[in-house]
Amino acid sequence: MGAADVIAAPLRRDSGAYSLPAMERLFKFHGLGNDFVLLDRRVSGKDITLAQTQWLCDRHRGIGADGVLVLLPAKSSAARMVVHNADGGVPEMCGNGLRCAVKYLADRTAPQPRTLSVETGAGTLCCALDYAQGEVSSITVAMGPARLSAPNLPSGLGGGPFLDVPLTDFGSFPATAVSMGNPHLVLWGAPVARAAEWGPKLELAPGFPERTNVEFVEPVDGGLRVVVWERGVGLTQACGTGACAAVAVGVSSGRLTAGVELPVFLPGGALHVRVRADLGEVHLRGPATFVFEAVVPQGSGL
Repeated sequence: MGAADVIAAPLRRDSGAYSLPAMERLFKFHGLGNDFVLLDRRVSGKDITLAQTQWLCDRHRGIGADGVLVLLPAKSSAARMVVHNADGGVPEMCGNGLRCAVKYLADRTAPQPRTLSVETGAGTLCCALDYAQGEVSSITVAMGPARLSAPNLPSGLGGGPFLDVPLTDFGSFPATAVSMGNPHLVLWGAPVARAAEWGPKLELAPGFPERTNVEFVEPVDGGLRVVVWERGVGLTQACGTGACAAVAVGVSSGRLTAGVELPVFLPGGALHVRVRADLGEVHLRGPATFVFEAVVPQGSGL
């Protein structure tokens, strides 16, 4: 860790003498530009508060991130991952965040594991790891099923799934609700250029009890171009569960081929997704990148 990686700690007066305050180590990662602060609290088992989340994610007065990943102890896996969005919300799952957490854990494990499981709000997920030059280069996550009916999704006419419903106030593009543990509203064929305008409104779409992520999907040769409006965050460079939701909708509607790994082109780069025909298993493959390691005074927001 170089000098540029350390945030200087202010001195404080303590019993008549100056001393350094207690420090906490943090790590910055990103998955195709979707960036996170990671805190390893497997020893203390203590999660962070709303105020601490907002301070860490503040790009002007804190560290700056789309979210915070807190690693907590787990009995039957490497760790339990809790995701905190920049607004303080706690989503069930984050594909990019999970890959970042897995890279952190695997790069600090000897011998290097080929698989690693992490507990999430969407269940315990198993990840397969590829290595290059002694560290994790790519991670494939078994994301579990994509669900068209779930408590965090609206129902369509007659109480069935919300499938290919034209949203008349948003260009009448067919919209489908799908859960990857967290809720998504996929607009098929919607221009990605409208994401910043329509995303904030659709995040609050009726029928989603916990708000929703919104995917704007344009088919391209051999794959999809996707821009995601993430609930509690806004426009993001990439979204793993959003990429999975988009391909799942394509497979369920017959627009895409099942069982084939397809590229999903996001603003931050490409992820690769494979969805089984019955939507019973989704696999997500992509990178995770270490950015820096730092220490901060525990009194500065933590």
